[in-house]
Amino acid sequence: MDDDQDLCLCFHVSRHKVAQFIRAEKPTVASQLSQCYGAGTGCGWCRPFLEKMMRESDPDRAELPDLESYATGRKAYRDELA
Repeated sequence: MDDDQDLCLCFHVSRHKVAQFIRAEKPTVASQLSQCYGAGTGCGWCRPFLEKMMRESDPDRAELPDLESYATGRKAYRDELA
């Protein structure tokens, strides 16, 4: 997943914005990431990925799936919720 691609697909929050927020604000719990343009507060699909970025010492290096598999996984997740 590239830096400019959306990590939070509900609110169109890019991976880059989340990484910058983590570096600048140094959140102590994952729920504080919601202050980054509402990331993680929509369908919930991105929460595990947000938490993974937060756990990394360098959020830009967190291993995240490619965009196509990420979007496909989210669709399956949302279909299960419906």
